[in-house]
Amino acid sequence: MFRHYGKTRTLRHNLRIASLLSFVAGIVSTAGFFSVHQLTTNVTGHFAFFIEEVFKLNFAQSGIFFLYIFSFFIGSFVSNLLIEIIARKNERYIYIVPTVIEIIILFLLGFYGEYLIENNPHFIAFSLLFAMGLQNSFVTTISNAVVRTTHLTGLFTDLGIDLSQLFFYKSKVRKQKLLSSIKLRITIISFFFLGGITGGMLYSKIGISTLMFAATTLVIGLIYDYTRFNIIKLARRLKNN
Repeated sequence: MFRHYGKTRTLRHNLRIASLLSFVAGIVSTAGFFSVHQLTTNVTGHFAFFIEEVFKLNFAQSGIFFLYIFSFFIGSFVSNLLIEIIARKNERYIYIVPTVIEIIILFLLGFYGEYLIENNPHFIAFSLLFAMGLQNSFVTTISNAVVRTTHLTGLFTDLGIDLSQLFFYKSKVRKQKLLSSIKLRITIISFFFLGGITGGMLYSKIGISTLMFAATTLVIGLIYDYTRFNIIKLARRLKNN
C-alpha cells in the first residue's frame, strides 16, 4: 500500500492506506486535543482564531496561531520535497521516509509529552501539525489526490456529492466508480472515528503516551507492507522458475 503509485495503484491499495492513516489521524486528533486543547490534524479553525487575534491587535497570540498553520504547511512541503529527492535515487522508498519521520515524531512526543505539556505545550501542537502535514501530503501524492486522512470536512462534502449522483448516473461503469468512491470515503471517516474513540480511551489510561500507540500502529503498517511485498515478489519468482 506504500509502494504502489500511478497506474499500478488500485482501490484496494487506497483502502488499506486510508484505513491505517485515518485511524492514526483519529488518535492524534483526540490525544492532541486532550493534551494541549488545540486542533492538531487540520488548520481551518486555527485560521479563524488567527484572524480574530489580529483584529484584537493581540499579535503575540496571533503569531502562535500563524505558526500552527505554518507547521502544517511546512510538514506538507518537507514531505513532498523528500519524495521528489528520493524518487531520483530509489523510488521504492519515496513514501516510507516521510512515514518514518512521522513515527519518530509521535514516539518522541509520546515519551516526552508530559514534560512538554507542563513546559512547552505549543511545541506539541507544532510537532503534531507538522506530522499531519507530512502524512496528508504523502498520502495525497501516493493516491493521486484520492485519499486525504487528517480532516473530515472535505470528505463529508465529497461523500454528499457522490451519494447524490447515485440518483442520476445509471450506467454500470459510472455507478461502480461512484460506489468505489463512496466506499473509500466511508472507510476513511469510519477509521478516523475509530481512531478518535481509541485515542480517547487510551488517553484516559496512559495520557499523551497514547501517541506512542499511534506510532506503533504505523510501524506495524510498514512491517505488514514490507512483508507482503516480499512474499508476493518471492511467489512470482518461484512461479517464473
